[in-house]
Amino acid sequence: MGKKKKDKKKDKKKDSQKDKDSDSPPPTELDTLEPKISHRGEKIPNKVYLKELRKLQIELVKLQYWIKEKGLKVVVLFEGRDAAGKGGVIKRITECLNPRICRVVALGTPTEREKSQWYFQRYVPHLPAAGEMILFDRSWYNRAGVERVMEFCTEAEYREFLRSCPEFERMILRSGIQLFKYWFSVSDEEQERRFQARIDDPTKRWKLSPMDIKSRDRWVEYSKAKDEMFASTDIKQSPWYVVNADSKKRARLNCIAHLLGRIPYEDLTPKPFKLKPRQEETGYVRPPITDQTFVPEVY
Repeated sequence: MGKKKKDKKKDKKKDSQKDKDSDSPPPTELDTLEPKISHRGEKIPNKVYLKELRKLQIELVKLQYWIKEKGLKVVVLFEGRDAAGKGGVIKRITECLNPRICRVVALGTPTEREKSQWYFQRYVPHLPAAGEMILFDRSWYNRAGVERVMEFCTEAEYREFLRSCPEFERMILRSGIQLFKYWFSVSDEEQERRFQARIDDPTKRWKLSPMDIKSRDRWVEYSKAKDEMFASTDIKQSPWYVVNADSKKRARLNCIAHLLGRIPYEDLTPKPFKLKPRQEETGYVRPPITDQTFVPEVY
């Protein structure tokens, strides 16, 4: 009798556990991407990093199909200090995507005409149409950062930006555009190390502009400007997401995983298919190979 009672209790526990499992939501695509990597502060082995990045890039392709199919409009802003790693994560996001669907916008110094326009006017033409995702490598937040610190704008222009920016972003959201803002945070020691690495590498020296050198001398002013910017523009409808960027690899993986988690999507990837046999060369005569000019095979 005692055994039967115990067995009944076990069955009840199993049934209750099954009920709990049935009530819990089914696992999503991102649940299967739970990375098994080292703890924060430890260096991620390159093999592990590439494996996790590959998983995330496959999910980005799925997201791309979903954005195109459903006509979504997505804007992602990447902001942060110089050498914080914004360009690196943008490169990894776009690496496997269709540039007609996912475009990068990196505007240069405004012209005299653009300086006379409504401040947000030069950014509006780059906002997405249906089925597009736009990545801003720096954005309208230049006014709250470099323009503020380097005194490229007046105090009145700066204050007006802080007042009007939240309303501008609410207008964007009401129009049906999804807006995500990422701030890449890097320590002064790590930024200094990356600056020196750029100086030592001829292929990266172009990344270190005279403006970057000047901004290096105004670290505290940039910190104050960032704090004031967050106080005015970190709103409920459009919050800032801070990415710890002292580790480039971790920053890339964390940012991409977060972005994927913010936009619900389904897998619309086309199934593999077999190619038909090539057309036969019936009646076609190739011209002599000597009639063509080839690139010298130096390698």
